[in-house]
Amino acid sequence: MAGDNASTSNATTGKGRIRATQGNGSAPKESKELKGLTVERVWTTEGVHPYDEIEWERRDVVMTNWRDGSINFEQRGVEYPTSWSVNAANIVTTKYFRGAVGTPQREWSLKQLIDRVAKTYRAAGEKYGYFATSTDAEIFEHELTWMLLHQVFSFNSPVWFNVGTASPQQVSACFILSVDDSMDSILDWYKEEGLIFKGGSGSGVNLSRIRSSKELLSSGGTASGPVSFMRGADASAGTIKSGGATRRAAKMVILDIDHPDIEEFVETKAREEDKIRALRDAGFDMDLGGADIVSVQYQNANNSVRVSDEFMTAVENGTEFGLRSRLDGSVIETIDAKGLFRKVALAAWECADPGIQYDDIINDWHTNPETGRITASNPCSEYMSLDDSSCNLASLNLMKFLKDDGGFEIEKFVKSVEFIITAMDISICFADFPTERIGATTRAYRQLGIGYANIGALLMASGLPYDSDGGRTVAASITSLMTGTAYRRSAELAGIVGAYDGYARNAKAHQRVMRKHAAANDDIRAFSTVSDAIREAAGEQWTLGNKIGEKNGWRNAQASVLAPTGTIGLMMDCDTTGIEPDLALVKFKKLVGGGSMQIVNQTVPRALRSIGYQEEQIEAIVEHIGEHGHVIDAPGLKTEHYSIFDCAMGARSISPMGHVRMMAAVQPFISGAISKTVNMPEDATVEEVEEVYFQGWKLGLKALAIYRDNCKVGQPLSAMKKEAPAEEPKAEVEKVVEKVIEYRPVRKRLPKKRSSQTVSYSVAGAEGYLTASGYPDGGLGEVFLKMSKQGSTLAGVMDAFSVAISIGLQHGVPLETFVNKFTNMRFEPAGMTDDPDIRMASSVMDYIFRRLALDYLDFETRSELGILTARERAAQVAAEQEAAVDLAGMAASAPVPTKAPEPVVTAAAVTEPAKPADAKVPAQPAPVQARTSTELLELVQGRSADAPLCFTCGTKMRPAGSCYVCEGCGSTSGCS
Repeated sequence: MAGDNASTSNATTGKGRIRATQGNGSAPKESKELKGLTVERVWTTEGVHPYDEIEWERRDVVMTNWRDGSINFEQRGVEYPTSWSVNAANIVTTKYFRGAVGTPQREWSLKQLIDRVAKTYRAAGEKYGYFATSTDAEIFEHELTWMLLHQVFSFNSPVWFNVGTASPQQVSACFILSVDDSMDSILDWYKEEGLIFKGGSGSGVNLSRIRSSKELLSSGGTASGPVSFMRGADASAGTIKSGGATRRAAKMVILDIDHPDIEEFVETKAREEDKIRALRDAGFDMDLGGADIVSVQYQNANNSVRVSDEFMTAVENGTEFGLRSRLDGSVIETIDAKGLFRKVALAAWECADPGIQYDDIINDWHTNPETGRITASNPCSEYMSLDDSSCNLASLNLMKFLKDDGGFEIEKFVKSVEFIITAMDISICFADFPTERIGATTRAYRQLGIGYANIGALLMASGLPYDSDGGRTVAASITSLMTGTAYRRSAELAGIVGAYDGYARNAKAHQRVMRKHAAANDDIRAFSTVSDAIREAAGEQWTLGNKIGEKNGWRNAQASVLAPTGTIGLMMDCDTTGIEPDLALVKFKKLVGGGSMQIVNQTVPRALRSIGYQEEQIEAIVEHIGEHGHVIDAPGLKTEHYSIFDCAMGARSISPMGHVRMMAAVQPFISGAISKTVNMPEDATVEEVEEVYFQGWKLGLKALAIYRDNCKVGQPLSAMKKEAPAEEPKAEVEKVVEKVIEYRPVRKRLPKKRSSQTVSYSVAGAEGYLTASGYPDGGLGEVFLKMSKQGSTLAGVMDAFSVAISIGLQHGVPLETFVNKFTNMRFEPAGMTDDPDIRMASSVMDYIFRRLALDYLDFETRSELGILTARERAAQVAAEQEAAVDLAGMAASAPVPTKAPEPVVTAAAVTEPAKPADAKVPAQPAPVQARTSTELLELVQGRSADAPLCFTCGTKMRPAGSCYVCEGCGSTSGCS
């Protein structure tokens, strides 16, 4: 697609003239007539509709709760291309098809979904004067359809939810609000935030205008301070998130580093984490989503501090820093800058909050400083712009542009960006917004957020380590090409439908930022022929775009961000989200007809081919990865190639600074920022957190957040034990002293530190977790049973039953008494289990107390109860068989192996059935019962991963930028 001779400066004559429209696209701005876009085919074939080029099939989409087998969603006979994975089809059907299930109004084909969106964009483009002719509009629609159909890119979720429906045409996922120092403004904040949450989106706000608790009110009293008002907003978010929204409320709260209440803000969530520990140790359910977590405050927002260059320089030099009054800007308190920075890092080390945003860097790249400063971001920190504004996002699938020979499809990439930016800008013309102020600002500045997914997969497939100069050079070049093309197209659109309304007053600043982007492109270091070609193409786009922009202005104040791409990444069948590296080398593939299989990521063999390995070698290496989950000691793989396969998690994980360096490489080519959390190991120190935050400033990032493994008590973990099973859980907070009235028998309480083990189990497909804690002498004193989702009746009954059993044990009721009472109970579910020692169970209770007997009762007691391990049973039968032979050759009742297999009873792993002694057993087989990539990674590593459970379907989510995405149903914890 091209403008008039690549520039719109001459576009004043010829047929198909249209009137230039106002920045909001609602009415003619001036009488001067300009020519619309001339659209050329890139992906499509003239005379052939994109739908007719591919093969289609009908599928049944049935989503079940993997814990109890109940059906959550069912729609049969849906139509998809045969090339689409089962997972992508399931997520699109459940998330994006509109209409009540089971009614004729329900969408049933991907064609209907794409047509609903693409035709709406075409119609709006024609209405608001974007195309020279109707033929150009038709080609645009077909090209857009082809790219969506072939998963080349995707719009953000609100587009799929709303465009072309009777609902408000909400297209934005990211919102920034504003709060002033007045009660009316604070209450407006609560209301506006609630409206945004109701629609399933997220918002961010900076509370620094609110005067501190150290300042006086006009009435003479002392102000409450922003932290106190955060409580009300947190409660509101907690209520609305459970009120039927499409996902949890996502929000960001920011406070400037010079605010007098900054220390209270920094320590807020860390103090709440201490409270969570105390309540957990007292026996309350403090998992994320647990019954008692609602009693803890400030858990519904991400917190970030805004630091200035002045503050960071004071940290660097070890000098003092002034905290300023909100009323007149005067210094009301002087603090040690290093000490405050240490508190920020310590709080982040303890509970992952606060993140950090670098105010001067953000505003140095701001195209609209005459309108106002950038003070806040959306919840995931990728969208940073004016207060009371929004941004609609779209992301490219980079793997679609990787050639078989390792080259990059530069021309097709450029043309695709043109199409996407044009479509995104058209959407602002017809979009609806949650508040009047947001609508006015967005229409006046038209912020867009084009981005990408699959950079991690592209680098691996190209044989480049994520944490390498080569990897960073390719990522920077592609990002520069994307944003340079986006702004060039924006300048062309400005010549056709007008520059954004706020451009005139910000023209010099906008042009300055464009020159900064272009200069940064020149600074990309040479690395390879491929990356150099991309960089040169990007330079051409910046040069041409800036030349056109100086004449026409630009249509959009912002053009690009790097979002988490959670749900839409699954829709596009991407291996990696946003700017992330691969999560792990093994993943799950859902199968038609149900079930799933574990596979090695397909980028692995492609990467091995790209660096010269033969097919036989590739087969052996892939087999090794499938068994072990990593490349260490893979047969034939050179150690210098290990780093190509480093992932975000696992045996060879990328270092925290590796993530920071990648962000720094691409930041100069992004209008907004980057949604990414830098994962740090559990043994990381506070000093290392300080170094990451400090280097983020030095390297020119706009925002940064860290997450230290297992730093959150309220984070639901898998039932997997740590790598060192003998390690006892830490109890960092003293229990509340209770007044105990002694009766007979006397309750013998467990010590604060107690050893425990967790076993995951499956009975006839119903899965759950059994956690048992013991006294120092080895006796059982406490059990916790988890089945079904939090808040369900069954979960409540199991919690109550656990408490009853635990109290009984602590009052001296022998375990064998419970075993006698509860074994052989019969009720559903009943049947096969995944435990090699207990192959059949007549009920869940039967299984649980047999397992407890095996773990805590001696052999003699268990023998009397008839409860033995697989090995003991085999030995017993073998002995009986031997005795029978000695007694005149009496036939044994049943043949058995001569050597019994070792029972596999790990703390939490879902074990496979026992194998014959001579069977070949892999050293570290990746368990086959996990149901998500995160769970598989946990079982391969032998330790739990910090990731929340999906609020929709209960499965464990995986990281996506600074958010999480559910591979089962596509729900996200963020705003993309």
